[in-house]
Amino acid sequence: MSRKIKVLQMQNRYNVNASDLAEQVIQGLPAERFEVTTVFLRGRPGPGEPESRAARSIYMDFSQSDLKGLRLRALWCLYRLIRAERFDVVIAHRFKPMNMMMLLNRVLHIPLCIGVQHGIGDFDRTYRRWEARRLLSNNWRVVGVSRAVRDYLIGCDAGFDASNTVQINNAIDIERAESLQHPREKARNLLGLPDDAFVFGAIGRLVPVKGHSTLLRAFAEIKDFSPTALLVIIGEGRSRTELEALIVELGLQERVLLLGAKNDALQYVKAFDAFVMPSLSEGLPLALLEGMSGHLPVIGSDIDSLKPILEDCGGRIFPVGNAPALAQHLRTLAGLDESARREEGERAYQYLCREHAIDTFRGEYINIIESFELGDRNGA
Repeated sequence: MSRKIKVLQMQNRYNVNASDLAEQVIQGLPAERFEVTTVFLRGRPGPGEPESRAARSIYMDFSQSDLKGLRLRALWCLYRLIRAERFDVVIAHRFKPMNMMMLLNRVLHIPLCIGVQHGIGDFDRTYRRWEARRLLSNNWRVVGVSRAVRDYLIGCDAGFDASNTVQINNAIDIERAESLQHPREKARNLLGLPDDAFVFGAIGRLVPVKGHSTLLRAFAEIKDFSPTALLVIIGEGRSRTELEALIVELGLQERVLLLGAKNDALQYVKAFDAFVMPSLSEGLPLALLEGMSGHLPVIGSDIDSLKPILEDCGGRIFPVGNAPALAQHLRTLAGLDESARREEGERAYQYLCREHAIDTFRGEYINIIESFELGDRNGA
């Protein structure tokens, strides 16, 4: 019997949940063929928090200072681990783990390294591009998690091109998402929402980059046009106080609900009539995909990570930070009849099933691994 392929998956910090795409990669690697170890450079689960599905998890417990500058201690610890374990594949998520593996691979000669880039801008610095060009070797494959990220990588002059860089779209487990979602009436009851309201919904942390202040200003422009409309935001964060003050300033106290964080917030998606994502910057627009899973019309800003998805799914797009333009989309959606809104939501859902299905996502990672002759590093 041939030995299992040994895979190391590196994450910058502990953040395990059911929607985590690193965990979805693991689920796509059959245990009878792959032996997966997950390394978290920082953090570890607290009591009752979920752990990785990998056969083994290693928590390096590096401090923030360990991962800055030369990072000699962190590099030495990782070097010893990888040399001892002789992994066939290393999957490094985000810039820092990928950069560290590019350095270590010069001496470790790992058969296959996969760098997963989740956002845009990591290679804007001249030095980072120069370093990547010097360190990138033939045993690297780089994944952009969307068309926008892939295009950024290929165009940033860091050595990434069509031969070593691929697009694997962000994905969600659509079947799981739909199984979690409550029917509209129950979802509204659980959130305390009236049945006869038109509900614009958003899910995301209450932080400035999520653009909630733009959404509030846009909603204030249409509140009189659509007197039964409500705006509901699920999420918590440091901007709550500022947003609450803005709600008072705009006279929206009875029309906007900040409901705080909810476990598996996607279970409430069907309480909404439309889903809005007004982000100023976004790496992984998973919340947008979750909105689509509820067969909802979707509206989002024209930032690089959202615009291609919205264009392809038939969603509505407004210039980032432009409250009047967003207000126009809100007004139009609230004025549509139910049949037209349902048709728009169904179009987004069908796009989600075609382009962001989790089985396709998992299969594409296996395809990358199987395209390499990994050999037998144990000499068996």
